[in-house]
Amino acid sequence: MKRLEVLTPENAPEKSKAIFAELKSKYGMLPNIYAVAGHSPQGLEGNLAYQGKLAEGVFSNEEIQTIYLAASEANRCGYCLSAHTSALKMAGKSDEEIKELRRGQSDNEKLQILSQLTQAIVHTRGLPDEHLVDAFFDAGYPKAALVELLGLVAVKTFTNYLNHLSGTPIDFPEVEPAGDYELV
Repeated sequence: MKRLEVLTPENAPEKSKAIFAELKSKYGMLPNIYAVAGHSPQGLEGNLAYQGKLAEGVFSNEEIQTIYLAASEANRCGYCLSAHTSALKMAGKSDEEIKELRRGQSDNEKLQILSQLTQAIVHTRGLPDEHLVDAFFDAGYPKAALVELLGLVAVKTFTNYLNHLSGTPIDFPEVEPAGDYELV
């Protein structure tokens, strides 16, 4: 199968070059997923804009990273699991805490329900059991949070699927699968 290669600033479309420079300035590197998405400046820019707007919502960065981790686990995306594991480690989470989150478990009730509901949304294509939605609201999340959760799952599913189709080389420390399957 033909795949999308990782672009460089030299061979990227003009509009992507400017976005690449901003990303490199923000992260200190150009993550490969963005270098792949740069084949479509509109796709890259749209994804980043949507992601940015959702980051202004009700969830903390730790909660957003938990959602991204859980969606990536459910979608079996090794690239994004590695990236969001790194992000959670930088936020102070231990390897064991991250593995537990990937399994839908946590000592933190809010993070646990976020992980469980996110994975259920992915697995059921948006039709999770009612008890998970009730538990989400019982944990104190407002109605806006459910809308934003769906948006964050959509953002992450976009990059998960892009990684699947492109075979994006992982440029973060790789993580081992939490389940008994191979990551894609």
